[in-house]
Amino acid sequence: MLRFRSLLAGCAWLMLVVSAGRADDSTAKGWIELIDGPKLDAWQSERSGWTIVGDAKQDAKQPRRLVTQPGEGVLVSDGDGVNFHTKQPFKDVQLECEFMIPERSNAGVKLNGQYEIQIRDTAAMKELTGDMCGGVYPRAKLGPPYAHIDEGIAPSENAAKPAGEWQTLKLTFYSPRFDAAGKKVTNARFENVVLNGKQVHERVDLKHPTGAAWNLEPEVAEGGLMLQGDHGPVAFRKIRVKELAE
Repeated sequence: MLRFRSLLAGCAWLMLVVSAGRADDSTAKGWIELIDGPKLDAWQSERSGWTIVGDAKQDAKQPRRLVTQPGEGVLVSDGDGVNFHTKQPFKDVQLECEFMIPERSNAGVKLNGQYEIQIRDTAAMKELTGDMCGGVYPRAKLGPPYAHIDEGIAPSENAAKPAGEWQTLKLTFYSPRFDAAGKKVTNARFENVVLNGKQVHERVDLKHPTGAAWNLEPEVAEGGLMLQGDHGPVAFRKIRVKELAE
């Protein structure tokens, strides 16, 4: 019996070591968690329209809205949130996050604050366009009226889930390169974009920023991650980035 108890204790110790090793390994891989507690220290101080909650889901009675529960871990825009930037600028990164939108909502994730992967309720769409969930958003003019001036870059397939379901987005992004005089010598690119486990973009060259940014802002060698929250309600969780070697 004593030997059996010693064996159990040894197994328990080994499990603790393995678990600790996995946690340390995750940290060692260089991932930066961007939702860590209630203070949102990684993000800008202007947070109008954004809150931290414990959970969010589509309102069963009003499916164009989200309902939330108190707590931590989920970042929610009420549909009229400010453009939400990280304090830290990034250059070449891997990004992973989960998002959820209610019916007919629209949001986006922008690298360097300029190159957008569209988030939109388009699970039922048949035609593939850059303005669907997972697309590289088209260029646009502010107007009035606001209007697209190209088609963007459509995903290779419609990998979106229905509104109200949590979805996963993973991507690798490389910033543009500039010479000593500030002239761009290499375009930005999405090396790959994976939506809900399906690769929808591979080596997409970005000749210019998306949306209206192409005509309003100069391209930059590095910039903050931006979440769009003013086109409809959206929830994000498990947002993390990993900076890549030069």
